[in-house]
Amino acid sequence: MREFTVTTQRRSQLVDITELVRAAAAPLDGASAALVYVPHTTAGVTINEHADPAVARDFETALERIVSEEWPWEHIEEGEENAPTHIRAAFMGSDALVPVRDGTLALGTWQGIFLCEFDGPRERTVYVTILR
Repeated sequence: MREFTVTTQRRSQLVDITELVRAAAAPLDGASAALVYVPHTTAGVTINEHADPAVARDFETALERIVSEEWPWEHIEEGEENAPTHIRAAFMGSDALVPVRDGTLALGTWQGIFLCEFDGPRERTVYVTILR
């Protein structure tokens, strides 16, 4: 397993980590897939379009609207009211499995891998495991 960290800047933020995953996964000769995993309950990982940064911002806005901060949450930690961030992270999931073809990540032309921050700003860890 390899790992790297990402420092986020905002409460909700999708960060394109595609190149960091490629670097952590190299070399991929003989690999069948790369598993990207975040060990956090208020962050996730997803694959989506990374050609237009507006897509990531739309995700941030949509998830904030779908899971409102204003709901009467039961999970309340004094000084760290983050109940909705757990739900947003669960919607995105904590891992992504990327096939490997000819020694490279088999992402589509417009696809990128994103760390999904929902309780930032924070420093997040990302694990990359190569499957052979």
